[in-house]
Amino acid sequence: MRTATHGIKALSVIRLSVRTDETTSPGRQRTANEESARGIGAEIIGEAEDLDVSASKTTPFERPQLGAWLADPASYDAVLWWRLDRAVRSMADMHALAKWARGHHKMLVFAEGPGGRLVLDFRNPLDIMSELLVTLLAFAAQMEAQAIKERVTSATAALRLMPLRWRGARPPYGYEPVPMPEGGGYTLAPDPEAVTVVEHIIRELVDGTVVSVIAVALNEKGIPSPRDHWALKRGRSTGGKTGGRHYDSGTEVERFRWGSSTIKALLTSPTLLGYKVHNGTPVRDAEGRPIVATDQPLLNREEFDYIGSLLKARATKPRTRKDTNALLLRVAFCDSCGGRLYYARASGKRPNIYGCRPFADGRTCSATANIKAEWLEEYVKEEFLARVGSWELVEVKTIPGYDPGPELAEVSAELKAHMSEAERFRSTAGRRIWQSTADALEARLADLEATPARPPQEQVVRTGKTYADEWHRQDVVGRRRMLLDAGARVVVKPGRKGGRHRPDESRFSFTLGASRAIATRLAEIAAEESIA
Repeated sequence: MRTATHGIKALSVIRLSVRTDETTSPGRQRTANEESARGIGAEIIGEAEDLDVSASKTTPFERPQLGAWLADPASYDAVLWWRLDRAVRSMADMHALAKWARGHHKMLVFAEGPGGRLVLDFRNPLDIMSELLVTLLAFAAQMEAQAIKERVTSATAALRLMPLRWRGARPPYGYEPVPMPEGGGYTLAPDPEAVTVVEHIIRELVDGTVVSVIAVALNEKGIPSPRDHWALKRGRSTGGKTGGRHYDSGTEVERFRWGSSTIKALLTSPTLLGYKVHNGTPVRDAEGRPIVATDQPLLNREEFDYIGSLLKARATKPRTRKDTNALLLRVAFCDSCGGRLYYARASGKRPNIYGCRPFADGRTCSATANIKAEWLEEYVKEEFLARVGSWELVEVKTIPGYDPGPELAEVSAELKAHMSEAERFRSTAGRRIWQSTADALEARLADLEATPARPPQEQVVRTGKTYADEWHRQDVVGRRRMLLDAGARVVVKPGRKGGRHRPDESRFSFTLGASRAIATRLAEIAAEESIA
């Protein structure tokens, strides 16, 4: 209904579900509200602008800017929107908004409505037409919202089954949406910036660095986390509420940080294989094969499984520390009890030492060994370089094999979960859909069971450098890794009372273990000697 009004103070409300939607842009809404204000003789005294806010997921009272204005209604008489769908998408929300307007004697004005501008005047408690229009319009808004939701859900489900077609939304980290070559939608392609980060993470993992250390380094270098990376690509600000934008709990942060869980989730996600994923599991075709979202996956199955095996091994394998300058961690051992020697920094007149700490490992030791760190490190350095310093440094690289076992386990788990839902479907159509999925998973299991495993292979790579060259090039962490890779071990006997001013090397025993690189070189030497 139309109402003649004068001297009214109005609040202009702008809302946008997607910031980049040009058809409902803030500018268009603002212009419509200004025209509406002139039409009812109102003066706009403020604006509530909520961008990237869904009316289906939030009530007017929950929106950041509008909610604050509605909580303090004394300074205005009317609230202006472009259209009803900018305000609400459900009958419940419209009822709550109308109740608020009636309780505070406000006008709700929509620049475009049935027959033109729509003015709902709740200043007159005897006007029942506003109540009737509110009910009818709210019902129409809810039906439209439900229809949109069903169309989107149906379209998304259809796109999910189309190979290479990306349905939209934020892509998995490492990829970016690009137009399909033949047109008609988008597919995923490697995102160069993110791929560089993924490759760095994998190199560090293969090099023995633990996930938590990798995360710290990424944060220190200012590398955007996956969520912030996507926000920056869209021209948006980083950070937000932890747990997600629509969560009530959580705290506001300026940027999201890398963490162990973030990296583990990234490296174990089937999206690295290019797979489409829904509810945490790969989307499959009628034969049970995973449907891909890209023809340029970041990893193949062998590489993906190899990374997974490294992550599992890291959970139990002693890690290579990068937070200490101690050269001989996990290299130096006590002769009496066989336990590791721990590094203790200088304190007072006491120098840096390596010492047996049996209680740290729940052991006992009859004669603990302690030695000045400088002496022991110099001894190990000289022994190591004397034995292998002139040898050519070779690297033994593992070429991942293929084991159908991991995917067999994944598909078996999917089939088991699917079978547990058999009784849910009572209709013929529902049973048919359920059966088609079961058949697809069964077919994929049969293919995997028929696929032979391929063991990993080792490849010896010559570097053209000697161990001595590499030793002098590396820092303490790198040298410690060289010792560990060579299986180096120094055993220290207890010292005699009275102390000494120089090391007693009779206390030390140095050996090299059967590392793959050392064993390769020893075999070559043996072959050369046999020929000679």
